[in-house]
Amino acid sequence: MDTLALYIHWPFCLAKCPYCDFNSHVREAIPQARFRDALRRELAWEAARLGPRRLGSIFFGGGTPSLMQPETVAALIDDARTLFASEPDIEITLEANPTSVEAGRFAEFRAAGVNRVSLGVQSLEEAALRRLGRQHSADQAVAALEIARRIFPRISFDLIYARPGQTLPDWRAELRRALDLAADHLSLYQLTIEPGTVFEGAFRRGEIVLPDDDAAAVLYEATAEEAARYGLAPYEVSNYAAPGAESRHNLAYWRYRDYAGIGPGAHGRVSLNGELLATRRHRAPEPWADRVERHGHGSTSEEPVSPADRAREMLLMGLRLTEGVDEQAFAARTGMELDDALEPDVLAQAVAEGYVARAGGRLVALPEGRLRLDSLLAALVR
Repeated sequence: MDTLALYIHWPFCLAKCPYCDFNSHVREAIPQARFRDALRRELAWEAARLGPRRLGSIFFGGGTPSLMQPETVAALIDDARTLFASEPDIEITLEANPTSVEAGRFAEFRAAGVNRVSLGVQSLEEAALRRLGRQHSADQAVAALEIARRIFPRISFDLIYARPGQTLPDWRAELRRALDLAADHLSLYQLTIEPGTVFEGAFRRGEIVLPDDDAAAVLYEATAEEAARYGLAPYEVSNYAAPGAESRHNLAYWRYRDYAGIGPGAHGRVSLNGELLATRRHRAPEPWADRVERHGHGSTSEEPVSPADRAREMLLMGLRLTEGVDEQAFAARTGMELDDALEPDVLAQAVAEGYVARAGGRLVALPEGRLRLDSLLAALVR
């Protein structure tokens, strides 16, 4: 059986960013002890029912996991490595925001066992950071990157592009500055308007104007050019890495491997008793903790994933990867042949127009196809 990826969700943030639709919550005081105990208890429950597995990665996501006390991170890592066998080179990632207080705790997180940090930089321009509602300055972001580079063997950082008024020369300069500081792994996200966010209301009122699709595509293409200058290749639509620095945890998602999710709102795909189960925890933090304290877990749903749904999910995830989808792995995971999950006429047209290729037992989205991946997948996948 493939290794298991473990996701641990910490739901709390200092402030809610106006573009964010993640399961994140602001509290005047974070109940650290209660949520540490609840996460440890739910992890133990999950491990007991899954049985012996080899753990390939742990990912602390959020929210803002760098708001966790380092002893909480250490306890959860120790528990995970006790409850599961783990790979000798297990990847343990913690998401962090580059405020000065959190950066000062990096050494404690490293001592706890974290060997990869993912920094939510988002921008190195002061005006953009203010518009994005970020709590850190550009100088703090730079300082956090420099500290992280000294402490952690592996670093990733996020940037948001296609921001209002963003120009191509400005974007190239910003990318070069960031890559000069930490050229290991880059996650790049196009600014989108998500339902229920502050930005949605501002967009409706005309207060936010985003670059059109053509302008966003130019910025996207420039990213690959700049990343290549630093030896980073695009291995997924939004992710660039130096050789060997790819996120093993996220590759488990994109390759449609088993992953367990604990914490408020966490979801997973785990094989159990011959079925692939889609799992989800209660979204709201305090009701989730109530459930864990009563039942040992905060699960709200657990449903078998049908072969057709497995096929659709595996294609939607796998075609994001530069390596594409392996046909043999697809059949083994879904119980279906690849052709049975695709619209044949759309596939033929997509191949003819250079959007996808099928060779060597793989279906791959080519660069032109990745530029329009959402619309391509909507038409191609049954």
